[in-house]
Amino acid sequence: MSPTRLVCDRRLIQKYITEAMDLEEKVSQCKEFPFLQQPVHLPLVGFSLRQWMAKTNQAKGQDVFRDLAKLVDGTAAAQEQLRQECAFPLLQQLFERGSSFLLHLRNFGWQEQESTEQPETVAQLIPTRNLRTIFQTYKQLMRGKLHFLFHDLWKDSCGGEDHHRAANPAQHPPSLVTSRDH
Repeated sequence: MSPTRLVCDRRLIQKYITEAMDLEEKVSQCKEFPFLQQPVHLPLVGFSLRQWMAKTNQAKGQDVFRDLAKLVDGTAAAQEQLRQECAFPLLQQLFERGSSFLLHLRNFGWQEQESTEQPETVAQLIPTRNLRTIFQTYKQLMRGKLHFLFHDLWKDSCGGEDHHRAANPAQHPPSLVTSRDH
């Protein structure tokens, strides 16, 4: 899939958001829900809209890429600890979707660049043993930073007739506002 299609076909990002919400819903239906023996480290994916809007699209993309890479790593670590539980196939789906999305983001050239990274841009990690937190983090990343990033890229690259409405982040559909799930 080309970067332009990923950005300009707004249905695709909505599909990823819906998939993230569906995964979280499915995991909540698991009767067996053990805590992990060892904590996994997940990125803090919340953000200040003011600080976000001040960043370049390149910086936003690297931020999303870094958070998603850390989330995929945390998901892989959780999978190593589970085998037969209800959540295992859901973790596998999350891992596959996150890894696939990382490949899409690489097409934009947003790979993490360790050597030039400033201390304030390093992803902050939180340890957790709760599997639900992994799915919540993924959903929050999709509905938050990733949605806003693709909205900004859409404005810059695809515009269209909705360009004047899209310029105001307050006009995002309420179902996509990041602070709703805290």
